[in-house]
Amino acid sequence: MGERREGLVRARKAANLTQEKLAELLPADEKSVRAWESGRSEPRPHRRDRLARLLRISPARLEELLREGTATDLREPPPAAPSVLLPVVVDGRPVALPLDRATVAASVLARLLPALGDAAPPAAPTTEWDAMSPLSRRSLLKNGLPVAALPALGIGSAEHVARALENPRRYMDKTVTHYFRRQLDQYKMEDGERGPAKTLPMTLGVLDIIDRIARDATAEDQRDLLQIGSEGAEFAGWLYRDRRQREDSLYWHDRAMEWAQAAGDSTMQGYILLKKAQVAYDERDPRRMLILTRAVRSGPWSLPQRLQAEAAQQEARAEAMLGATADEVNRKLDVAWKLLDDAGPVESPLGAHFNATLLNMQTAICYTEAGEPRRSVELYEKTLKETQFSRRDYGFFLSLMANSLALSGEPDQAAKTGLISAHRAAETNSRRTKEELRRVVGVLKPWHNRPDVRELREAVNG
Repeated sequence: MGERREGLVRARKAANLTQEKLAELLPADEKSVRAWESGRSEPRPHRRDRLARLLRISPARLEELLREGTATDLREPPPAAPSVLLPVVVDGRPVALPLDRATVAASVLARLLPALGDAAPPAAPTTEWDAMSPLSRRSLLKNGLPVAALPALGIGSAEHVARALENPRRYMDKTVTHYFRRQLDQYKMEDGERGPAKTLPMTLGVLDIIDRIARDATAEDQRDLLQIGSEGAEFAGWLYRDRRQREDSLYWHDRAMEWAQAAGDSTMQGYILLKKAQVAYDERDPRRMLILTRAVRSGPWSLPQRLQAEAAQQEARAEAMLGATADEVNRKLDVAWKLLDDAGPVESPLGAHFNATLLNMQTAICYTEAGEPRRSVELYEKTLKETQFSRRDYGFFLSLMANSLALSGEPDQAAKTGLISAHRAAETNSRRTKEELRRVVGVLKPWHNRPDVRELREAVNG
């Protein structure tokens, strides 16, 4: 059972809503609202946008409040959400100093700082924050735009984004779309090192703003926004996937598909199907994997060859899980390798991540699923290098290698490898990796009394 979510209760009361009234407006039953506030459950993904609006907070802030009642099994305490970030200068550099509201209210700061509601001013130099017009500052704060990167954006662009929030038809242009794309690209780059707990709230904040502006933008601007939003929503789906929140992951993948269709982006539609097939693998659902990957390969998507290669590998993996022979699996993998070899330079940003190193990792997974774990181990030992992956991804592939070692009858080495993986999972808050390690512990049950195996079990279950 989770802990009571006091922040969620305060947000409801600040919005002048009773549990009964909130349930009526959503609509939901009052019992569900009580369960959310007590930490016993969470609202379903399709309710969260409306819930955030009724509580007059951003979706990113709602995610923070929901995490208050969720006990993490990765030994990372939920980040405290400061009420006010006070910009100060330390050694000539601006730093955001967190202060709680009680401290502010009891000091002279109460007369100097605006009423900020649930948003906080950005961790940006005071000169740049002060240089913005009061209207722009209010717009950014009111809409919960993650403006921690304000200095990189530039004060002129920040003003423009703020105006676009107030009047999309007049102020929406390439400056705004470039800002959103740059922000999302930055979050994607940071994800592998920081993990979803730190990246997800910022991503959801940007997606909420894109959604708001797109509703009133011109048709051309709307297409641009929805195309960017589709990529961002798919990324949010991935972040929830790494947190092992399947319903939230599928919700954002569905949202990404909706926006890709509205934007007329057929390549993105095929890409989302491929990502949904990967979610099906996490759930060990090979039949769904096969349906989705065949749709990826046969549909009218015009996918880059690198993504076609990834889809061919995914199809090989699904067939291996359904009992295909090693020869049949190898023939499918040969198709994937040929597509990758013929791809040449990166044709699209969507396929930029897929290279020979990643295909080697996925080939190793296929070997294990085809009943050849020793062959898989040999491929991992040859190609899995920490320098070629983010901390999170390296830890994930180590968990798969540990599983192959366990299936090969090497319990001590499997446990040692699993312990390194568990450390990376804790650093990046990757529940997906932790889930794979639980599978490893299950395979290692016959050797449960060995010291290394016992240590891994304690690390995973502790």
